[in-house]
Amino acid sequence: MSGTKPKIGVMGAGAWGTALAQVLSEGQDELILWAREPDVVSAVNDSHENKIFLAGHKLCPSIRATSSSEKLSECDVILLVTPAQHLRSCLTALPRTSATFILCSKGIEANTQLLMSEVVCEIRPDSPLAVLSGPTFAHEVAQGLPTALTLACQSAELWETLNPVIAKPSFRPYFSDDIAGAEIGGAVKNVLAIGCGVAEGAGLGQNARASLIGRGFAEMLRYGAARGAKAETLSGLCGLGDLVLTCSSTSSRNFSLGKGLGEGQSAEKLLSDRTTVAEGAATAPVLQMDAKVRGVELPIVDAVCALLAGKTDPKTVVTQLMNRPLVQERG
Repeated sequence: MSGTKPKIGVMGAGAWGTALAQVLSEGQDELILWAREPDVVSAVNDSHENKIFLAGHKLCPSIRATSSSEKLSECDVILLVTPAQHLRSCLTALPRTSATFILCSKGIEANTQLLMSEVVCEIRPDSPLAVLSGPTFAHEVAQGLPTALTLACQSAELWETLNPVIAKPSFRPYFSDDIAGAEIGGAVKNVLAIGCGVAEGAGLGQNARASLIGRGFAEMLRYGAARGAKAETLSGLCGLGDLVLTCSSTSSRNFSLGKGLGEGQSAEKLLSDRTTVAEGAATAPVLQMDAKVRGVELPIVDAVCALLAGKTDPKTVVTQLMNRPLVQERG
């Protein structure tokens, strides 16, 4: 990295990308925020607000939005915050750069079943890579409210380099060397949050939601083990911590999607009306497919997939889950 103050870029100007730009702009002469939408670029630069994705939050004037990949490629550290299914195309279009990538997108690529880190390594195999994941709502991060996350790095040396760049008074990263674990927690919890939202929308009560979180966490552990993740990683901020947050509030896009399904609305209508992306809807069928190939049983994920595909209804799903064979509780 050049100089004592690395130049930071953020690829993706949705709510999360904008919030990250805001918290990391502290002490920066200029932070580059790449956006696909011209309206976002002009709003951020002219009025210092992302009125489409993070309305009501005044942004630091040092944040400069652009649609130029060339400008982004001049940065020393680039946070990748595009929707998971668009990461490959956005990264492919980025000019060659010596930047370190910090992956913030959560999901599994549909066509390949690759984790996002595997996509990055396939396209930019020589670039240093870290994963930032944890229990976060974008609007709280943008407000500067206390937040703790996992920063999973390829090496302790990379952590020592990135930690001063990422850590802020209200934004605390914890080190992990388990990149797969950090990613799997973020991807799987989005799907489980849809299920918890269904329980909320259908009026099934707090007991049902707590049961879904507990048994969903067991599914996360099983799938994580099959993909080489460490159980202790998934028991931390980027797994259980993120799961609890996302499954408990309508501030979660995935929870809100599930709530609508539980209230009887169609997945097609709910997804078409959304400005922002509920990543769990795209991840669910990919996760289900990959789990079957690996021989991992994920009944809650299967139920969410059936609901998203319109093949069943919440009452039937609950009946099926409650009538599964009685077994010993284990991970």
